[in-house]
Amino acid sequence: MQKFVGTPNRILEIDLNLQTIRIFEITAQERKLYLGGKGLALSLLAERLVPGTDALSPDNVLIIMTGPLTGTGAPSSSRFAAVAKSPLTDLIVTSTCGGSFGNALKTAGYEGLILRGKLAELSVLTIDSQTMKIEPSPHLLRLTIPQTQKHFAIGKNDGSLVIGPAGENGVSYANIASGDRFLGRGGLGAVMGSKNLKAVVVFGNTYEYLPVYEKEFLKAKKLAIKYINRNHTTGDDYRFFGTASNLKYTNKEGILPVRNFADGTHPKAGQISGEEYARLFQTKPDACQRCVILCGHKGTLDGEKVHIPEYETIGMFGSNLEVFDPQAIIEWNDLCGELGIDTISAASTIAFAMEATEKGLMESDLKFGCIKSVTDMLYDISDRKGIGDWLANGSRWLSLKIGGTEFANHVKGMELPAYDPRGAWGQGLAYAVANRGGCHLSATIFPLENFFHLLKPHTMRAKAEFVVFFENLYAAVNSIPTCLFTSFAYVLEPPLVHYTWDRLLALVMQFVPRLALKLMDISIFPNLYSNMSGYPLSSREFMQAGERIHVLERYLNTLEGVDREQDILPDRFLKEGRKSDPEQKVVPLRPMLEKYYRLRGYDANGIPLPSLLKKLSILKE
Repeated sequence: MQKFVGTPNRILEIDLNLQTIRIFEITAQERKLYLGGKGLALSLLAERLVPGTDALSPDNVLIIMTGPLTGTGAPSSSRFAAVAKSPLTDLIVTSTCGGSFGNALKTAGYEGLILRGKLAELSVLTIDSQTMKIEPSPHLLRLTIPQTQKHFAIGKNDGSLVIGPAGENGVSYANIASGDRFLGRGGLGAVMGSKNLKAVVVFGNTYEYLPVYEKEFLKAKKLAIKYINRNHTTGDDYRFFGTASNLKYTNKEGILPVRNFADGTHPKAGQISGEEYARLFQTKPDACQRCVILCGHKGTLDGEKVHIPEYETIGMFGSNLEVFDPQAIIEWNDLCGELGIDTISAASTIAFAMEATEKGLMESDLKFGCIKSVTDMLYDISDRKGIGDWLANGSRWLSLKIGGTEFANHVKGMELPAYDPRGAWGQGLAYAVANRGGCHLSATIFPLENFFHLLKPHTMRAKAEFVVFFENLYAAVNSIPTCLFTSFAYVLEPPLVHYTWDRLLALVMQFVPRLALKLMDISIFPNLYSNMSGYPLSSREFMQAGERIHVLERYLNTLEGVDREQDILPDRFLKEGRKSDPEQKVVPLRPMLEKYYRLRGYDANGIPLPSLLKKLSILKE
């Protein structure tokens, strides 16, 4: 293995029509402005994607991007990002992922991969440090993801991206697997399928990347691990019970989705908690490479190893369908993983169809609490068979076809994850303005509101400021890239926050949010990045890069038609209280939205002002 100091800077661009390659290098200016990962991928997409392009046409561009921290000794850094136009939302979609693919691509000598055009038939793309090969693979047609993965003799330093039947059939929320992890949201599996790519296999292990400033990097890494181990979420809850540990908090706080978000709490929810999964299935960590948080878990069911579902899957396939059978949720989780389907969008669309069936808007066998009907429907969605063909297009498409838009729980076409915004108003604002649609990973506000109680959930105070802060932070974190879960530790564990009395901290955050945000110490992120890559980056520059990346993504979506009309929540959250809430609280979105636009530098219609685009170097003077 050849040792290399820093990061490779090389991008591999492949024209699938011509089966030709181009290799080019990232410039120092691009690195400064967009860092890597999500940011650099968006910048490259902006140069190549024509607004209005059909997401499933050969003209869509799929970009995979690692970054300076990928595959290094930084905690939880086995990450990479993907961007394209989404067939679910018709907007730009970004997704990040763990697994082995990012490390393999980088150790093969490439920081990124750009895929353009379309192959004549279903094929597999193979890449190593010296060659690129495309092999027609009709024998892989309709194989599941695990069946396909078994065809490749790859070692621990290699990786693959694989789609299942759902991606081949153009399911709007089909995903892409990297080992046991997924590029989950927005239909990237359908984009890959539309290019007739069943798999991309990369053989790595040619290069090893060393920090430019090794001593300083190791010091930052040591501090990062200390914070992760000390933090209750990353060092305890996620490590022992995975993200499923969230359920005990969401049910208590009334933000757990129940019966297509008709309610926020349920007396049977404990039956599907992370603690109950651990007890029933003897769970053990099954983490991404170089992870110290260990949020992924496996367990034992009938003597076989099974994946323990993440919180989102449990909330959406469990309480939101009124199913409290942990084994059924495990089986659906594995089935979605085999077929290549996003669990959040699939479960939410099924919940919508259940309610629509109850109300006479459509005919189906789907009903709340019925396990068999869900299993059958997942196969039908993947195959686009019967009404599964309708559900394969997502809840927005289905509600526009049959009615019921008021209880189709999506934003911009992307289904909401498992946190009810009527019990977390800041999260409601974050959902409404999220660039890729209904997303809790654009800005994760609910932990501050409902888990840590640093922001009051039912007030508009300080919510716009914190949404902007976390949008910028997360855009930058996804561009280094490293796992977003590290932010729990890196933001909350530095001394000023860790040793401040919680009530005092909450008062400052709510009543003087700009001061609170200035005092936030996020220096571990830029320190790890700078010492690994050799590119100097202060905390201020790190957050400025995050702002630039977020606003670029918003700008690209405005070219696709996004404006204020799409920054909205479903009527269920704006007009209808939760059944268990005696006060029947709903989300007061409009005032928060107007303040958010002012803070962002957008006009009253939600469009970034030209002065902002020039200031951020998105548009040239």
